[in-house]
Amino acid sequence: MPILASGQIVRDTYEVERLLGEGAFAEVYRVKHRFMGRQAMKVFKAVGATVKDIERDLAEALLLSSIKHPNIVEVYDANVIQMPKAQFGYFTMTYVPGGTLERHWRSFGADLMPVEQVVEVVKQACRGLAVAHSSAPPIVHRDIKPQNILVGLRGDGLHVRLSDFGLAKAVNPLTLLVSAKGTLGFKPPESLHNVDSCAADIWALGTTLYLLLTDEMPFPTLGSRDVDDASRFLRPIRPPSIYNVSVNSGLESVIYRCLAAKAEDRYPNAMTLLQDLEKWEPGRAAVGTSVSHSKRGSKSAIGDRSPHNLKGEADIALREALTIAQDPTKLMTAADLLEEAMSKDPALRDRFEQHLQLWRKGIMHCSTADLSKSRSNRGGRQ
Repeated sequence: MPILASGQIVRDTYEVERLLGEGAFAEVYRVKHRFMGRQAMKVFKAVGATVKDIERDLAEALLLSSIKHPNIVEVYDANVIQMPKAQFGYFTMTYVPGGTLERHWRSFGADLMPVEQVVEVVKQACRGLAVAHSSAPPIVHRDIKPQNILVGLRGDGLHVRLSDFGLAKAVNPLTLLVSAKGTLGFKPPESLHNVDSCAADIWALGTTLYLLLTDEMPFPTLGSRDVDDASRFLRPIRPPSIYNVSVNSGLESVIYRCLAAKAEDRYPNAMTLLQDLEKWEPGRAAVGTSVSHSKRGSKSAIGDRSPHNLKGEADIALREALTIAQDPTKLMTAADLLEEAMSKDPALRDRFEQHLQLWRKGIMHCSTADLSKSRSNRGGRQ
Protein backbone atom coordinates (compact mmCIF):
# COMPACT_ATOMS: atom_id res chain seq x y z
CA MET A 1 0.00 0.00 0.00
CA PRO A 2 1.45 3.42 -0.95
CA ILE A 3 2.71 5.64 1.85
CA LEU A 4 0.80 8.68 0.55
CA ALA A 5 -2.68 8.98 -0.94
CA SER A 6 -3.89 11.11 -3.84
CA GLY A 7 -5.22 14.41 -2.52
CA GLN A 8 -3.20 14.23 0.69
CA ILE A 9 -1.58 17.48 1.83
CA VAL A 10 2.03 17.23 3.03
CA ARG A 11 3.38 19.83 5.44
CA ASP A 12 0.67 22.32 4.36
CA THR A 13 2.65 22.80 1.13
CA TYR A 14 2.37 19.84 -1.23
CA GLU A 15 -0.75 18.22 -2.66
CA VAL A 16 -0.14 14.61 -3.66
CA GLU A 17 -1.50 14.02 -7.17
CA ARG A 18 -0.46 10.44 -7.89
CA LEU A 19 2.17 7.73 -7.47
CA LEU A 20 4.67 7.79 -10.35
CA GLY A 21 6.61 4.66 -9.43
CA GLU A 22 8.47 2.83 -6.72
CA GLY A 23 11.66 0.92 -6.10
CA ALA A 24 13.01 -1.22 -3.30
CA PHE A 25 13.70 1.72 -1.00
CA ALA A 26 11.46 4.61 -2.04
CA GLU A 27 8.27 5.75 -3.74
CA VAL A 28 8.09 8.70 -6.12
CA TYR A 29 4.98 10.88 -6.37
CA ARG A 30 3.87 13.75 -8.56
CA VAL A 31 2.97 16.57 -6.22
CA LYS A 32 1.78 20.13 -6.63
CA HIS A 33 3.59 22.76 -4.60
CA ARG A 34 1.37 25.45 -3.16
CA PHE A 35 3.21 28.18 -5.05
CA MET A 36 5.80 26.56 -7.35
CA GLY A 37 3.79 24.10 -9.45
CA ARG A 38 4.45 20.42 -10.08
CA GLN A 39 7.41 18.61 -8.59
CA ALA A 40 8.43 15.02 -7.97
CA MET A 41 8.60 13.84 -4.35
CA LYS A 42 10.76 10.88 -3.36
CA VAL A 43 9.60 9.28 -0.10
CA PHE A 44 11.77 6.67 1.60
CA LYS A 45 9.93 3.54 2.66
CA ALA A 46 11.70 2.61 5.90
CA VAL A 47 9.05 2.12 8.61
CA GLY A 48 10.22 2.95 12.10
CA ALA A 49 13.16 4.93 10.75
CA THR A 50 15.20 6.85 13.29
CA VAL A 51 16.45 10.39 12.80
CA LYS A 52 19.84 8.91 11.90
CA ASP A 53 18.22 6.61 9.31
CA ILE A 54 16.39 9.55 7.72
CA GLU A 55 19.55 11.64 7.62
CA ARG A 56 21.29 8.76 5.81
CA ASP A 57 18.45 8.50 3.29
CA LEU A 58 18.51 12.23 2.64
CA ALA A 59 22.23 12.09 1.82
CA GLU A 60 21.13 11.72 -1.82
CA ALA A 61 19.40 15.11 -1.66
CA LEU A 62 22.49 16.68 -0.11
CA LEU A 63 24.67 15.14 -2.81
CA LEU A 64 22.42 16.36 -5.62
CA SER A 65 22.36 19.86 -4.19
CA SER A 66 26.17 19.92 -4.42
CA ILE A 67 26.39 18.94 -8.11
CA LYS A 68 23.79 21.14 -9.78
CA HIS A 69 23.70 20.94 -13.56
CA PRO A 70 20.97 21.20 -16.24
CA ASN A 71 21.45 17.48 -16.98
CA ILE A 72 20.98 16.39 -13.35
CA VAL A 73 17.68 16.52 -11.50
CA GLU A 74 17.47 19.55 -9.23
CA VAL A 75 16.54 19.21 -5.55
CA TYR A 76 14.18 21.82 -4.07
CA ASP A 77 13.39 20.69 -0.53
CA ALA A 78 14.11 17.91 1.98
CA ASN A 79 12.29 17.18 5.20
CA VAL A 80 10.28 14.63 7.22
CA ILE A 81 6.67 13.52 6.82
CA GLN A 82 5.12 12.71 10.19
CA MET A 83 2.45 10.01 9.85
CA PRO A 84 0.30 8.62 12.71
CA LYS A 85 2.55 5.60 13.31
CA ALA A 86 5.82 6.46 11.55
CA GLN A 87 7.93 9.18 10.03
CA PHE A 88 9.41 9.18 6.55
CA GLY A 89 12.18 11.21 4.99
CA TYR A 90 11.47 12.86 1.62
CA PHE A 91 12.89 15.29 -0.84
CA THR A 92 11.36 17.08 -3.80
CA MET A 93 13.02 17.46 -7.17
CA THR A 94 12.48 18.27 -10.83
CA TYR A 95 9.34 16.72 -12.26
CA VAL A 96 9.98 15.43 -15.80
CA PRO A 97 6.64 14.70 -17.49
CA GLY A 98 8.24 12.63 -20.24
CA GLY A 99 9.34 9.95 -17.78
CA THR A 100 12.33 7.65 -18.09
CA LEU A 101 14.65 6.86 -20.98
CA GLU A 102 13.39 3.29 -20.78
CA ARG A 103 9.84 4.45 -21.54
CA HIS A 104 11.11 6.69 -24.35
CA TRP A 105 13.09 3.79 -25.86
CA ARG A 106 10.11 1.43 -25.64
CA SER A 107 7.87 4.01 -27.30
CA PHE A 108 9.59 3.25 -30.63
CA GLY A 109 8.14 -0.27 -30.61
CA ALA A 110 9.55 -2.33 -33.48
CA ASP A 111 11.63 0.61 -34.71
CA LEU A 112 15.08 1.51 -33.44
CA MET A 113 15.72 4.90 -31.89
CA PRO A 114 17.36 7.23 -34.43
CA VAL A 115 21.14 7.06 -34.04
CA GLU A 116 21.54 10.85 -33.80
CA GLN A 117 18.96 10.94 -30.99
CA VAL A 118 20.70 8.10 -29.12
CA VAL A 119 24.04 9.92 -29.29
CA GLU A 120 22.43 13.17 -28.13
CA VAL A 121 20.85 11.42 -25.12
CA VAL A 122 24.17 9.89 -24.05
CA LYS A 123 26.02 13.17 -24.61
CA GLN A 124 23.65 15.00 -22.31
CA ALA A 125 23.97 12.23 -19.70
CA CYS A 126 27.75 12.61 -19.98
CA ARG A 127 27.53 16.36 -19.40
CA GLY A 128 25.69 15.82 -16.14
CA LEU A 129 27.89 12.93 -15.05
CA ALA A 130 31.03 14.92 -15.89
CA VAL A 131 30.20 17.33 -13.06
CA ALA A 132 30.09 14.42 -10.60
CA HIS A 133 33.25 12.83 -11.99
CA SER A 134 35.15 16.13 -11.81
CA SER A 135 34.36 16.62 -8.12
CA ALA A 136 37.21 16.27 -5.64
CA PRO A 137 37.17 13.40 -4.92
CA PRO A 138 35.10 12.13 -7.88
CA ILE A 139 31.49 11.06 -7.28
CA VAL A 140 30.50 7.75 -8.89
CA HIS A 141 26.81 7.25 -9.74
CA ARG A 142 26.97 3.42 -9.54
CA ASP A 143 23.52 2.76 -11.04
CA ILE A 144 23.33 4.32 -14.51
CA LYS A 145 20.67 2.63 -16.66
CA PRO A 146 17.70 3.75 -18.81
CA GLN A 147 15.36 3.64 -15.80
CA ASN A 148 17.53 6.23 -14.00
CA ILE A 149 17.75 8.69 -16.89
CA LEU A 150 14.82 11.07 -17.38
CA VAL A 151 13.84 12.44 -20.78
CA GLY A 152 11.78 15.58 -21.32
CA LEU A 153 10.87 17.63 -24.37
CA ARG A 154 11.81 21.24 -25.00
CA GLY A 155 11.69 23.57 -27.97
CA ASP A 156 15.00 22.43 -29.45
CA GLY A 157 14.64 18.69 -28.77
CA LEU A 158 15.10 16.27 -25.90
CA HIS A 159 16.30 17.33 -22.46
CA VAL A 160 18.01 14.57 -20.49
CA ARG A 161 18.57 14.48 -16.73
CA LEU A 162 20.38 11.90 -14.61
CA SER A 163 18.40 10.83 -11.54
CA ASP A 164 18.55 8.31 -8.69
CA PHE A 165 21.89 9.19 -7.14
CA GLY A 166 20.91 7.13 -4.09
CA LEU A 167 23.85 4.75 -4.61
CA ALA A 168 26.30 7.49 -5.59
CA LYS A 169 29.40 7.72 -3.46
CA ALA A 170 32.63 9.69 -3.38
CA VAL A 171 35.61 7.49 -4.26
CA ASN A 172 38.61 6.96 -2.04
CA PRO A 173 40.93 9.84 -3.01
CA LEU A 174 43.95 7.51 -2.97
CA THR A 175 42.61 4.50 -4.87
CA LEU A 176 39.81 6.30 -6.79
CA LEU A 177 37.62 3.25 -6.00
CA VAL A 178 34.41 2.57 -4.04
CA SER A 179 32.50 -0.61 -3.20
CA ALA A 180 30.24 -1.79 -5.99
CA LYS A 181 26.46 -1.41 -5.94
CA GLY A 182 23.80 -1.07 -8.63
CA THR A 183 22.03 -3.14 -11.28
CA LEU A 184 23.96 -6.27 -12.26
CA GLY A 185 23.26 -6.14 -16.00
CA PHE A 186 24.90 -2.70 -16.24
CA LYS A 187 27.96 -3.52 -14.11
CA PRO A 188 31.50 -4.21 -15.44
CA PRO A 189 33.70 -7.25 -14.68
CA GLU A 190 35.49 -5.64 -11.73
CA SER A 191 32.16 -5.06 -9.94
CA LEU A 192 31.98 -8.83 -9.42
CA HIS A 193 34.88 -8.25 -7.04
CA ASN A 194 33.05 -5.37 -5.32
CA VAL A 195 35.01 -2.59 -7.02
CA ASP A 196 33.53 0.57 -8.57
CA SER A 197 35.04 3.68 -10.14
CA CYS A 198 34.35 6.35 -12.75
CA ALA A 199 35.28 3.73 -15.35
CA ALA A 200 32.39 1.59 -14.06
CA ASP A 201 29.99 4.43 -14.81
CA ILE A 202 31.48 4.52 -18.32
CA TRP A 203 30.71 0.82 -18.71
CA ALA A 204 27.09 1.49 -17.71
CA LEU A 205 26.84 4.32 -20.25
CA GLY A 206 28.35 2.07 -22.93
CA THR A 207 25.83 -0.67 -22.10
CA THR A 208 23.01 1.88 -22.33
CA LEU A 209 24.37 3.18 -25.64
CA TYR A 210 24.56 -0.35 -27.07
CA LEU A 211 21.02 -1.16 -25.90
CA LEU A 212 19.48 1.99 -27.38
CA LEU A 213 21.20 1.44 -30.73
CA THR A 214 20.50 -2.28 -31.11
CA ASP A 215 17.59 -3.26 -28.83
CA GLU A 216 19.99 -5.85 -27.41
CA MET A 217 22.27 -6.05 -24.36
CA PRO A 218 25.98 -6.37 -25.17
CA PHE A 219 26.30 -9.34 -22.79
CA PRO A 220 23.70 -11.92 -21.74
CA THR A 221 21.59 -11.20 -18.69
CA LEU A 222 23.40 -12.21 -15.53
CA GLY A 223 22.11 -15.18 -13.60
CA SER A 224 22.98 -16.23 -10.07
CA ARG A 225 25.81 -18.47 -11.34
CA ASP A 226 27.48 -15.53 -13.11
CA VAL A 227 28.07 -13.47 -9.99
CA ASP A 228 31.46 -15.11 -9.33
CA ASP A 229 32.32 -15.71 -12.98
CA ALA A 230 33.79 -12.90 -15.08
CA SER A 231 34.64 -15.18 -18.02
CA ARG A 232 31.55 -14.09 -19.94
CA PHE A 233 33.12 -10.64 -20.32
CA LEU A 234 36.12 -12.10 -22.17
CA ARG A 235 34.26 -12.89 -25.38
CA PRO A 236 33.95 -10.09 -27.98
CA ILE A 237 30.60 -8.36 -28.17
CA ARG A 238 28.68 -8.54 -31.42
CA PRO A 239 29.31 -5.37 -33.45
CA PRO A 240 26.36 -2.98 -33.02
CA SER A 241 26.32 -2.46 -36.80
CA ILE A 242 25.09 -6.05 -37.21
CA TYR A 243 21.83 -4.95 -35.62
CA ASN A 244 21.78 -1.37 -36.88
CA VAL A 245 23.36 -0.41 -40.22
CA SER A 246 23.32 3.25 -39.19
CA VAL A 247 26.03 2.60 -36.58
CA ASN A 248 29.33 3.47 -38.25
CA SER A 249 32.88 2.52 -37.31
CA GLY A 250 33.44 5.72 -35.36
CA LEU A 251 30.53 5.05 -33.04
CA GLU A 252 31.47 1.37 -32.73
CA SER A 253 34.97 2.30 -31.60
CA VAL A 254 33.46 4.49 -28.86
CA ILE A 255 31.27 1.58 -27.69
CA TYR A 256 34.18 -0.89 -27.74
CA ARG A 257 36.25 1.43 -25.55
CA CYS A 258 33.35 1.92 -23.11
CA LEU A 259 32.95 -1.85 -22.82
CA ALA A 260 36.62 -2.80 -22.56
CA ALA A 261 37.04 -5.68 -20.08
CA LYS A 262 39.84 -3.90 -18.21
CA ALA A 263 38.89 -0.65 -16.48
CA GLU A 264 42.17 1.00 -17.50
CA ASP A 265 41.32 0.45 -21.19
CA ARG A 266 38.04 2.38 -20.94
CA TYR A 267 37.44 6.11 -20.95
CA PRO A 268 38.61 7.21 -17.49
CA ASN A 269 35.61 9.49 -16.92
CA ALA A 270 32.56 11.07 -18.51
CA MET A 271 34.51 14.10 -19.76
CA THR A 272 36.75 12.02 -22.04
CA LEU A 273 33.80 9.97 -23.36
CA LEU A 274 31.94 13.20 -24.10
CA GLN A 275 34.90 14.52 -26.09
CA ASP A 276 34.77 11.55 -28.49
CA LEU A 277 30.97 11.69 -28.78
CA GLU A 278 31.21 15.38 -29.66
CA LYS A 279 33.60 14.48 -32.51
CA TRP A 280 31.34 11.74 -33.90
CA GLU A 281 29.62 12.37 -37.22
CA PRO A 282 26.78 10.22 -38.59
CA GLY A 283 27.45 8.00 -41.55
CA ARG A 284 26.11 4.70 -42.75
CA ALA A 285 28.14 1.61 -41.80
CA ALA A 286 29.28 -0.89 -44.43
CA VAL A 287 27.98 -4.22 -43.12
CA GLY A 288 27.29 -7.35 -45.10
CA THR A 289 24.73 -9.02 -42.83
CA SER A 290 22.23 -7.86 -40.28
CA VAL A 291 19.93 -9.46 -37.73
CA SER A 292 16.24 -9.81 -38.58
CA HIS A 293 14.34 -6.72 -37.51
CA SER A 294 11.49 -8.78 -36.10
CA LYS A 295 13.87 -10.43 -33.65
CA ARG A 296 14.35 -7.20 -31.74
CA GLY A 297 10.96 -5.59 -32.20
CA SER A 298 9.64 -6.53 -28.76
CA LYS A 299 12.10 -4.33 -26.81
CA SER A 300 12.54 -7.32 -24.48
CA ALA A 301 16.30 -7.09 -23.92
CA ILE A 302 15.80 -5.80 -20.37
CA GLY A 303 12.52 -7.59 -19.73
CA ASP A 304 9.04 -7.13 -21.13
CA ARG A 305 6.98 -4.43 -19.47
CA SER A 306 3.50 -4.34 -20.88
CA PRO A 307 1.91 -0.95 -20.18
CA HIS A 308 -1.26 -1.55 -18.18
CA ASN A 309 -3.33 1.16 -19.88
CA LEU A 310 -0.94 3.85 -21.05
CA LYS A 311 -3.10 4.97 -23.98
CA GLY A 312 -6.08 5.40 -21.68
CA GLU A 313 -3.96 7.42 -19.26
CA ALA A 314 -2.60 9.45 -22.18
CA ASP A 315 -6.11 10.30 -23.33
CA ILE A 316 -7.08 11.53 -19.85
CA ALA A 317 -3.93 13.69 -19.63
CA LEU A 318 -4.53 15.04 -23.15
CA ARG A 319 -8.10 16.08 -22.41
CA GLU A 320 -7.04 17.77 -19.19
CA ALA A 321 -4.17 19.57 -20.95
CA LEU A 322 -6.38 20.89 -23.73
CA THR A 323 -8.94 22.13 -21.22
CA ILE A 324 -6.39 23.84 -18.99
CA ALA A 325 -4.69 25.46 -21.99
CA GLN A 326 -7.74 27.66 -22.53
CA ASP A 327 -6.46 29.68 -19.56
CA PRO A 328 -3.32 31.54 -20.75
CA THR A 329 -1.99 31.70 -17.18
CA LYS A 330 -1.84 27.90 -16.97
CA LEU A 331 -0.01 27.05 -20.17
CA MET A 332 3.01 25.56 -18.37
CA THR A 333 0.76 23.20 -16.41
CA ALA A 334 -0.99 22.27 -19.65
CA ALA A 335 2.40 21.67 -21.30
CA ASP A 336 3.43 19.28 -18.51
CA LEU A 337 0.24 17.27 -18.94
CA LEU A 338 0.58 17.22 -22.72
CA GLU A 339 4.18 16.01 -22.50
CA GLU A 340 3.07 13.28 -20.12
CA ALA A 341 0.36 12.23 -22.59
CA MET A 342 2.83 12.16 -25.48
CA SER A 343 5.27 10.01 -23.53
CA LYS A 344 2.53 7.44 -22.90
CA ASP A 345 1.13 7.49 -26.43
CA PRO A 346 3.82 8.42 -29.01
CA ALA A 347 1.12 8.60 -31.71
CA LEU A 348 0.22 12.01 -30.24
CA ARG A 349 3.62 13.52 -31.05
CA ASP A 350 2.94 14.47 -34.65
CA ARG A 351 -0.41 16.10 -33.83
CA PHE A 352 0.51 17.97 -30.68
CA GLU A 353 4.25 18.65 -30.65
CA GLN A 354 3.70 22.16 -32.01
CA HIS A 355 1.18 22.82 -29.22
CA LEU A 356 3.79 21.76 -26.68
CA GLN A 357 6.53 23.99 -28.07
CA LEU A 358 4.26 27.04 -28.16
CA TRP A 359 2.81 26.45 -24.71
CA ARG A 360 6.34 26.22 -23.29
CA LYS A 361 6.88 29.70 -24.73
CA GLY A 362 3.64 31.00 -23.21
CA ILE A 363 1.81 31.14 -26.56
CA MET A 364 -1.72 29.81 -26.99
CA HIS A 365 -1.92 27.65 -30.08
CA CYS A 366 -5.56 27.59 -31.07
CA SER A 367 -9.03 28.78 -30.24
CA THR A 368 -11.55 27.21 -27.90
CA ALA A 369 -13.40 25.80 -30.90
CA ASP A 370 -10.21 24.16 -32.17
CA LEU A 371 -9.60 22.61 -28.76
CA SER A 372 -13.13 21.22 -28.60
CA LYS A 373 -12.69 19.74 -32.08
CA SER A 374 -9.38 18.13 -31.06
CA ARG A 375 -10.98 16.55 -28.02
CA SER A 376 -13.94 15.21 -29.96
CA ASN A 377 -11.71 13.83 -32.72
CA ARG A 378 -9.56 12.07 -30.16
CA GLY A 379 -12.59 10.62 -28.43
CA GLY A 380 -14.04 9.39 -31.71
CA ARG A 381 -11.06 7.10 -32.31
CA GLN A 382 -11.25 5.36 -28.97
